[in-house]
Amino acid sequence: MFNKVLVANRGEIALRVMRACRDLGVRTVAIYSDADKNAGHVRFADEAYNVGPARAADSYLDHEAVIEAGRKAGADAVHPGYGFLAENAEFARKVEMSELTWVGPSADAMERLGEKTKARALMQEADVPVVPGTTEPVESADEVKQIAAEYGYPVAIKAEGGGGGRGLKVVRSEDEVESQLETAQREGKAYFDNASVYVEKYLEAPRHVEVQILADEHGNVRHLGERDCSLQRRHQKVIEEAPSPALDADLRERIGEAARRGVREADYTNAGTVEFLVEDGEFYFMEVNTRIQVEHTVTEEVTGIDVVKWQLRVAAGDELDFAQEDIEIDGHAIEYRINAENAADEFAPATGTLETYDPPGGIGVRIDDAVRQGDEIGGDYDSMIAKLIVAAGDRRECLARSERALSEFEIEGLSTIVPFHRLMLTDEAFRAGEHTTKYLDEELDRTRIDRAVEKWGAADASPAKDDGEGGDESGADAEVTEREFTVEVNGKRFEVNLEERGAPPVPDIDALGNGGTAAGRDGGPSRSRPEEAAGGDDGVVVVEGEGEQVTAEMQGTILSVDVGEGEEVAAGDVVCVLEAMKMENDVVTERGGTVTQVLIEEGDSVDMDDVLVVLE
Repeated sequence: MFNKVLVANRGEIALRVMRACRDLGVRTVAIYSDADKNAGHVRFADEAYNVGPARAADSYLDHEAVIEAGRKAGADAVHPGYGFLAENAEFARKVEMSELTWVGPSADAMERLGEKTKARALMQEADVPVVPGTTEPVESADEVKQIAAEYGYPVAIKAEGGGGGRGLKVVRSEDEVESQLETAQREGKAYFDNASVYVEKYLEAPRHVEVQILADEHGNVRHLGERDCSLQRRHQKVIEEAPSPALDADLRERIGEAARRGVREADYTNAGTVEFLVEDGEFYFMEVNTRIQVEHTVTEEVTGIDVVKWQLRVAAGDELDFAQEDIEIDGHAIEYRINAENAADEFAPATGTLETYDPPGGIGVRIDDAVRQGDEIGGDYDSMIAKLIVAAGDRRECLARSERALSEFEIEGLSTIVPFHRLMLTDEAFRAGEHTTKYLDEELDRTRIDRAVEKWGAADASPAKDDGEGGDESGADAEVTEREFTVEVNGKRFEVNLEERGAPPVPDIDALGNGGTAAGRDGGPSRSRPEEAAGGDDGVVVVEGEGEQVTAEMQGTILSVDVGEGEEVAAGDVVCVLEAMKMENDVVTERGGTVTQVLIEEGDSVDMDDVLVVLE
């Protein structure tokens, strides 16, 4: 077994991996961006190293910075978690070529299965049913139109490296082809550094069922049963459960064995998930996720198998010590993603301080998180702050226990989707297990979500204010104050304790910039807010005149700028696309006019209320 593992991720999955490491007696190394210096995974790890600024492309996605952190720490292996670099075959190969061990499938297997067209061709060879469509990438709108003519509309354009709905666009008519193709390619490039896309027939109302796989280097392949992930919003999973309420014994057996055949054909090792679409009693291969999944937790609860621990053991060369017939599904488990989102506002990402954070407990209740009360939830990364996993003897008992657990979950200071989850436990279609992947987007009455948020949404808490009373103490009778400091030396994080007598208040380091001044923290240019319309100082964007200002409604990254100075726009026109918490958001004008200033460029990071475009 390894002595030290670097976890190339953040948040709850980083903490989940670190806990598995500790169970195995393995030391852990965290990496963190400037935005995450006080994050939970950093607090938990044995060591931590800074890998760059807040923008993921400059930190968590920086191959060389991550590998160098592993070298500095003297780590034996790298576990990527999910997201970020977890399905990046180029990064996996760099790790394989270094002195570090990659905890996951080989780079070759990732390439065979990570790119969807190659995976579809391989599955066909293994006699696994696939959705009708292309097994080669498409490059032009004409190609998409030809395929649609063969299979009929709607068709789905999918990014080769995609997942979680990113890079997936549904085309329902010929006049949508060009715009949807361009968007799918752009998302594929932005999220997965791969603009290639393929096309397949779009199934209108399927179930999303996936099979957890474990395979070792000794030729053993096991499946751990299936999960149902059909409750989705814009192709993003919200609630997952195991086993699926939609499968009978025969279909369950066929889909599990198909998953085993497929990964064996791919010469796959370590953990992975084979995803299928199920409709009218038939199943079709969709994709393989060559990593651990967010919802691996429900599989662990019904099988008693620690999937993450086995990832580490397989990477260390161990052989799976259980046969397929040894695996039994015991009871039922449901996972609720606790996202920082406002369900009543189209699930818009939310930011703020966890003024109250009091998760539930008791029998059958598991919380996977990396936060504590008082933490700041920013908009730099994914919106998920925790996972609530509930297990019981059967689905009916699991739903009842879920009601209790969700009612006990207290979060104040920002919006979360806890009220939405409580609503779903009153929903007849969900309780009956009859929902499909289209249920939330196309069938659920949206006013029910509004009422649920009004009924169960926690009011934002206000930070406590200093009453201004009290004073400094000094001299022999002053209290001794123990202070904790976090310092960073050559990119490595250290905790320092200092005892002081009659100490003055500690300044807010976060408010200070380079050299301890009140300048911008990262030394880069700051953007003016709407009320900051003049200045001209170095590094400050000047907003001239009193025109209509289009501002950012949330923190994020500019994916594209769709207007230029001098252009005429109408009310509702898109001026730019803003990515926040892995979701694309069109920024539109409220009225028409002429663009007089464009204050952003593709790739810029912006804060809430930053001025993006000015009209007159």
